[in-house]
Amino acid sequence: MPERWRTTGATAPGQRTVGEPGTARIAVDLLGGDQAPAVVVDGALRACRADPSLHLTLVGPADAADAVLAALKPGDRRRITTAITPTGTVNGAVAAVAEGRADALVSAGDTRATVLACARELGRWPGIRRPALTAVLPTLAGRVVLLDVGSSVDPDEETLAWHARLGAAYASVVHHVPAPRVGLLTIGTEPGKGDRLRRALPNLLVDLPLPGGARYAGLVEGGDVVLGRAADVVVTDGFTGNVLLKGLETAYSVSRPPSPDTAPPPRAALLLGVSGTVVVCHGAATGPDLAAGIALAADLHRRASVAAIADLLRYSEVSHD
Repeated sequence: MPERWRTTGATAPGQRTVGEPGTARIAVDLLGGDQAPAVVVDGALRACRADPSLHLTLVGPADAADAVLAALKPGDRRRITTAITPTGTVNGAVAAVAEGRADALVSAGDTRATVLACARELGRWPGIRRPALTAVLPTLAGRVVLLDVGSSVDPDEETLAWHARLGAAYASVVHHVPAPRVGLLTIGTEPGKGDRLRRALPNLLVDLPLPGGARYAGLVEGGDVVLGRAADVVVTDGFTGNVLLKGLETAYSVSRPPSPDTAPPPRAALLLGVSGTVVVCHGAATGPDLAAGIALAADLHRRASVAAIADLLRYSEVSHD
């Protein structure tokens, strides 16, 4: 069944628009997530109430979209556009960004489907074969950028080398880290530790030009991720990164983050390497998690972070092949 757009003071389908200064138009996949659409509706309501300059495009079934509208004050409903479709909601959210009806998208749906749709419709940056999901974790020293956390589960050396570049650019642009330290996650800090990929990569990373004045800081272990003293960016494959991310987040939820005085980063990841701002939340995300993901997407858009990262990497074109 094709998408059916219902506008509440929004622009007609296919008409490219630019929001007012300070606004952020976020497309939200209402069916993404294990507990969708209930938790997505909850997250959308929280985000909309917290940010008066936020405009949402809700992509999904009519009843789920109507639940958001019914819970908002009449004045806030003008900031909502609904895209009515019972299936393919992540594709609808990606299309909203690709066609200029939204500035960014948020989904807690299937990661593979989201990555593929974004790569196909938004385009990949030149040289990027596998976009990377980039997360931020709290550490004793502050925070660390971890990538990949679920997109590339079986990468090659070239892919991880690009992850090092992407992570360095992210830390430099978003966190304003001068000369970020980039570490490679493995099972020990002695030379030669790890599997074939981890044994081969250090020789490549040592001589790899990194953006933002970043430098390769050597091998790091899981404990170094918690301490945050050895590296500002930790590079790994999507399989290991996802296991580490979920394990640490669960540990922090039952105890406490290593830096309790610092607000924890959102439980969401930015998809780097595609031409657009795409935030992916866990399938098990709660309403507050979705709200934090929407807020992250809005903040990244307002700061033009993805464009700045691309500029730092000196990209000017995208590939749709």
